[in-house]
This record gives sequence, structure tokens and C-alpha cells, in this order.
Amino acid sequence: MSVEQPLWRALSAYRPLTMVYAVLIFVFERERFERPWIAAVFLAFLAVWTLVTLPKVANAVNCTKRFLVADLVVALTGILLTPLADVHAQQIDGPTLPTIWAAGSVLAFALKGGWRWAAVASSFVAVANLVERAHPSRDTLHNVLLVWLASIAIGYVVEVARASERALARALEVEAATRERERLARDIHDGVLQVLAMVQRRGTALGGEAAELGRMAGEQEIALRTLVSSGLVPTSRAPQDLGAVARTAGRDRPSDDGPADERGPCDLRSLLAPYAGSKVTFAEPGAPVLLQPAAARELAAAVSAALDNVDRHAGTDARAWILVEDWPDEVIVTVRDDGPGIPEGRLAQAEGEGRLGVALSIRGRLRDLGGSAELISVPGQGTEVELKVPRGKAER
Repeated sequence: MSVEQPLWRALSAYRPLTMVYAVLIFVFERERFERPWIAAVFLAFLAVWTLVTLPKVANAVNCTKRFLVADLVVALTGILLTPLADVHAQQIDGPTLPTIWAAGSVLAFALKGGWRWAAVASSFVAVANLVERAHPSRDTLHNVLLVWLASIAIGYVVEVARASERALARALEVEAATRERERLARDIHDGVLQVLAMVQRRGTALGGEAAELGRMAGEQEIALRTLVSSGLVPTSRAPQDLGAVARTAGRDRPSDDGPADERGPCDLRSLLAPYAGSKVTFAEPGAPVLLQPAAARELAAAVSAALDNVDRHAGTDARAWILVEDWPDEVIVTVRDDGPGIPEGRLAQAEGEGRLGVALSIRGRLRDLGGSAELISVPGQGTEVELKVPRGKAER
């Protein structure tokens, strides 16, 4: 049940009760009205209006903007008609024709639209009361201020309640997804992963073609463990080397022309997860790393180019590590390998020879995103490529 639903039920009870109160005030004090027929006509209409519109204040869906405006007009009309029905009302500071029923109209605004709507509606009621009094007393000012502050406070409470409901709903969704992933992890661990591990061991022991089958089973075991642990979809087949990892992942990324890419920010982890394998270790935050689709694709392409360089220059036995860091002002992706490193001056020589893989595929992509690519290499200790994308650029 909605947190605000009890407030709507309270309003549904408040309106008829205050309508009866307004009618009783007229019945017991009708002798002081110079034009009682004006008061009688208005209160009769108010009674019918209150009873007919009860379904409108049952919940936020039924309470439309058109009804709120009409209801406020009824309240303002009753307040402004008071001096016509009782010419002495201004001198004796008596109640208006709708009395406290008018506050219910303001509360409906608060429940429907929050404190801003309540402030607007209560301001109209305040002005009408000041006009009706002509020379408002201190009590009149106090009553006007009380209604204004109370309605704004209730509107604010409603907004907080709605935000809490949304947060609770998201938390329940995450909890449900986590439980389902844990259940799948247990089932997979008890079945598929054990079978793949056994195939890998037997294939390695038998040698020959069975060894290749065992190696592929090992690749699939690692990819499946990545899926289970992070909930991200890995590549659909075991790659043969780091270059195949990059090329396969590149094909698995969403197309630039796909309409789904433009629906909103996408999770960078889902584009980088396919790179994980027996030679590539992928480490990502537990929460989604949200970037605009174009920025996420360019960053993933830069990672693909970095892995391709590892495959070409670090050797077939080299291992690589991908680390994703999500900071408030930037996203950092680091690609590191344990290869022999890059000799000093080799990059400048490659650019001079027309081989611009690092310059265009990596640095060029990051430059277009307003980011930077820093390459650190020590001979004999591997190479590290650090890709940085500012949040402001990547989110537009």
C-alpha cells in the first residue's frame, strides 16, 4: 500500500465532516445573516459538490488538475460571498461561509503535487481571506499563516514519502535480482562449472586434440564465472588469443545505429565484460558505470585497441588485466599486461612509419571525448594504458 494513501483517506473523511460543520454554523447563526438565501444556496451547492466529488479525493490518480482548480474556485467563491450574505462578518471577524472546508481544497493540492502546489493554492486562499476581511485582524493573519505553513509541510512530507517508496522499490528489485543470481550461481557451480573443470583436467591429461578441447572448456568456465559473479554477459565463444578477445567483443557491442543505444545511459561494464577470459582478468565496480552510449562505445573501442596491441606485441603467452574505476568526476579504465614492455622511442618510430594504432585508436578516441590516454611502459615489466573520460563530457 502507498505511504500517502492513508492521507487521501483522511482527506476523504475531512471534506464531508467540515461541510457538515459549515452547514451547522449557518443553521445555528442564521439570524445574523442579512441575506441568508445567499448562504443557503452556496451551502447547498457545497454539500452536493462535496458528496459528488468524494471519489476524486480517494487517490492521486482520480484527483486531476481540472478537479483541483474547480475545487479551489468553489472555496474562493464561498469566501468572497461571505460579506454579501453577512455584512457584519467583517466587523465581528466571524467565520466565512465554507469555514475550514476551504483548507481541504488546499490539502488536496498538497497531496497531489507536493509543497509547491500547496504553496500556490494556499496563497490564493490567503488573498481571498484578506480581501473578504477588508481590515484583517491579528487572528485572521494567524489563521492564514497557519494554513499556508501546514499545507506546505504536508506537501513536503508527501514528496519525501514518494521518494522513499521509489528507493524501497529499487532496493527490493536489487535484492530480488541478487537472490536470483545467487540461486543460479549455486546451480551452475554444482553442475556446469564442475563439468567444465573436469573436461579441462581430463583434456590436459590426455593431450592432443583433447588438450585443445580442455583449453576451450577452461575458457568457457572463466567466462561463465564472470557471468555468475557480475551478472554481465560474456562473449559467446572462447577466444583463441587476446586479439580474438578484442575482435569478438567488438562485434558483440551494440551497433551505432541501434535505436536501443539512444534510450539513455548504458552500463560500461556490459561492453567490457566480453573481454574477460583465461588471459584477460576483468575487475569492475559492483554498481553500474553509466555513460552515454556513444562515449561508452568509444571507450570500449579504445580498450579493444589496447588489448589488440597486447596480442601483437606482448606475445601469445602474455596476460592482461582490465580495471574499471568509477569516480564522481571521471571514469578511469586501466589496461595492463605482463609483456616485455615497449622499448623507449618505439611509439614515435611507429607513428613515423605510419602505424598509428595508439595515436588514433586510443588517444584519438579519448581526445574526442574530452579525455586522455596515458601509456606507461617499463622494459621487462609490461605496459599500462590508463584511459580517462570526464563525467561532464561522457554524460552529454
